[in-house]
Amino acid sequence: MADRVKYGHIAYRVAGYRVIAVFLAAATVLPTAGTTRAAAAPASPPPAAGATTELVPGVPPGPQQPWQFDTPDQMLPPRVYTPTPEEDAVEPRDAAPGTYDLIEYVPLGDAVAKVACSKQAGPYQRQVERWLKRKVDGKQSAADCKAIRNFQKKHGIKPAIGFAGPVTWAQMMLISARKNPNAAKKCPVRTYRVACVDLDRQVTWVQKGKKVVFGPVPMRSGRKGYATRAGWHTVYWRHKNHWSTLYNQPMPYAQFFDGGQAFHAVYGSIHTTVGSWGCVNLELADARKLWGVLKKGDRVFVWGRRPGS
Repeated sequence: MADRVKYGHIAYRVAGYRVIAVFLAAATVLPTAGTTRAAAAPASPPPAAGATTELVPGVPPGPQQPWQFDTPDQMLPPRVYTPTPEEDAVEPRDAAPGTYDLIEYVPLGDAVAKVACSKQAGPYQRQVERWLKRKVDGKQSAADCKAIRNFQKKHGIKPAIGFAGPVTWAQMMLISARKNPNAAKKCPVRTYRVACVDLDRQVTWVQKGKKVVFGPVPMRSGRKGYATRAGWHTVYWRHKNHWSTLYNQPMPYAQFFDGGQAFHAVYGSIHTTVGSWGCVNLELADARKLWGVLKKGDRVFVWGRRPGS
């Protein structure tokens, strides 16, 4: 029993699939090796997950932020119809407080010990060092940890223990995209509105010409084997209060652009190592604002690859 770790577990069902949410507690279970893979930056993938790189949420997720939250996506094309005015008048329910907290994935040992400053190099060590303008050697130092902790504290990432994990890197990508998300010119510039879906950085925005009219905002795209399909698409149906017929789960502010793939909100964290089943998942406030920006017939352009997929 010496190899067992004190961790609790909650088993629950989301979208018809059984998911295990691990959080700090007093129960005793064996950790499941390899269940989580750290996300990769497009140009520098992290090492494969294993016994020494297994990552778990660094703090207990709240009831509205289950670990490895699966998604209530619509894998098959929906039945298209015209919602009644009464149906359209109803706004989707708000998300519970804490639903979208930024909870970093950290080494199992660090989570159990509740370390103040991680001594381990994270899967994004080099990228984070470069972003923070530190010496890029891929090795964690006390000074590195302090700099990463300061960034995490400033941006509300928990726990702020200086570990260069996927959530910290995702926040850096979002911050970098805010000034000019299309600086690399990967999203085509047109006179009409184009919803740009950047799978590499996991951000999305809408531009008309060179003007950004929405975002950029964080998102979660499709997992391996169910990737959000690249290329040009068209918003062909919008349903504010859509309900997934496959998973019997809500898909608020759904805007379908390719078969069963749509922009829509989820009532759970989008900052997980598990991708969607193909949809572009958004936080509720972002999905609500995007609903007011896009219209039926607007174009969507998708490119890149989800980190870790």
